[in-house]
Amino acid sequence: MSALQGNVALVTGAGQGVGQGIALALATEGVDVAVVGRTVAKLEATCDLLRERGVRAQPYALDVLKTESIAPLVDQVAADMGRLDILVNNAYSGNYGKLLDIDLKSFTKGYVSGPFAAFEFMKAAHPHMVAAGGGSIINLVTSAMVRWDLSTYGSYASAKSALRSLSRTAAVEWAPDGIRVNSVAPHALSPGLKWWTENNPEEAEEFVAAIPMKYIGDPETDIGRAVVALCGPDMRYLTGATVPLDGGQAHFG
Repeated sequence: MSALQGNVALVTGAGQGVGQGIALALATEGVDVAVVGRTVAKLEATCDLLRERGVRAQPYALDVLKTESIAPLVDQVAADMGRLDILVNNAYSGNYGKLLDIDLKSFTKGYVSGPFAAFEFMKAAHPHMVAAGGGSIINLVTSAMVRWDLSTYGSYASAKSALRSLSRTAAVEWAPDGIRVNSVAPHALSPGLKWWTENNPEEAEEFVAAIPMKYIGDPETDIGRAVVALCGPDMRYLTGATVPLDGGQAHFG
């Protein structure tokens, strides 16, 4: 039996891509999952896949830009599913482009959907994790934070850098409560990246060539399995870390 059997996880942006991959990996370990995202049909599809693995799965429609709705949703998940042990902040809705091409509204959107939403999820999850005897929070950041050339990545990377700092702060402040907080920076073949690679084959070839392991990670087997490990008892002494899940491309000093 898995050490995570019977735990409950809340995963945002779980209707597809990396969020779905993480949810599937957790379900393989017997973790029940609250599947959170904007599109009901995608949430239901993910729940069907999770139930096939023998766990409870419930869909919760939420746009993380509506931060006032986050705390009530977290409380509802804990009430519906009986507890909350794992929180994965994966959802993000932001912008890419050169700074002179991005207005303040677009720039702010990345912060609201990123660190602002994560802040609300984390604070709302805290009492439920304490009641469960502890918990694990995983926040998804990006290796773009440490790129030497940040051109067109500035808005995205700055929001994710704020989330990384938030993770580190919560890790320190909540360690006495038995709550561990770590960040992961993944390269994964999400639907958006898959579309880009298929429509930009030459650029995609260069992109993959720059990854030492020479392939783009799979959302479940490369990213989700690593998240499972981070949430499990074997990693009980690890908190406040940023783990690059990118085949060796980035360097976090």
